[in-house]
Amino acid sequence: MSVFKSGFVTVVGRPNVGKSTLINYLIGEKILIMSNKPQTTRNKIRAVYTDSNCQIVFIDTPGIHKGESKLSEFMASEISEALEEMDVLIFITDEKNKLGPGDKYIIDKIKDLNLPKIALINKSDIYKDNLSVEEEIREFKIFDQVTRIAAVTGQNIEAAMSFVKAQLKEGPQYFPTDYITDRPEWFVISELIREKALHLLEDELPHGVGVAIEKIEKRDNKELIDVYAVIMCEKKSHKGMIIGKNGAKLHEIGKRARTDIERLLGSQVYLNLWVKISPNWRDNEKMLKELGYKNW
Repeated sequence: MSVFKSGFVTVVGRPNVGKSTLINYLIGEKILIMSNKPQTTRNKIRAVYTDSNCQIVFIDTPGIHKGESKLSEFMASEISEALEEMDVLIFITDEKNKLGPGDKYIIDKIKDLNLPKIALINKSDIYKDNLSVEEEIREFKIFDQVTRIAAVTGQNIEAAMSFVKAQLKEGPQYFPTDYITDRPEWFVISELIREKALHLLEDELPHGVGVAIEKIEKRDNKELIDVYAVIMCEKKSHKGMIIGKNGAKLHEIGKRARTDIERLLGSQVYLNLWVKISPNWRDNEKMLKELGYKNW
């Protein structure tokens, strides 16, 4: 019999460089939300890949950045914990010509970690000339492999996956074969709603937006699931922006979110969505716990 292997792989990088896109592609399911806005990923989320020979637990971390709120402190703690429990590290950047200060800060943070490391240069289908970034990363001499990829299309993803699999050691299957994430269903649903808000709202607003799931219930004798959710914001003016003229913005958020939720649940969904003002929720430890930010 062949030896079954397993391991934990942490993905780090600046905000919005393609960490979630990469992991979604590897898993084959959309369980991590994607946006071009900062703080898209707030939790350390485990995504599980399993085949007949191995199980890989990918850990998607919040983009490494500086912040002063309780939420930012939580995100920093999530990153530190993820760096402690990994067997392989993936560093990803999407720079076009040269590494920025954010990339260099992360590289300095991980350079002394004694474990296999691979650097992925994303968006190589768009930035044909990012060979200069590849050369710059190689000069640090801390990565076992440097690969140019396109996370959206899957370009060279197999090469990255082959590297990861080669580093795994004999180990147990941590999760059942059909698991794709360790997060509960309600949390994934809340993230899907928040993703649509990130896509549709103004740049300055998403930092102060959270989503709480009040209830999920299946109707008797019907293939219909009711989802009750609240979008929280910090100011009255923000509430108006989320709702939009005649409720148009909130309706569009719900419409887009419902499509992904139905795909996740495999059932028709009626999404009950409303907006609540909750000043300074990002500094309210009780509320952060209720939203799934638990490490306090």
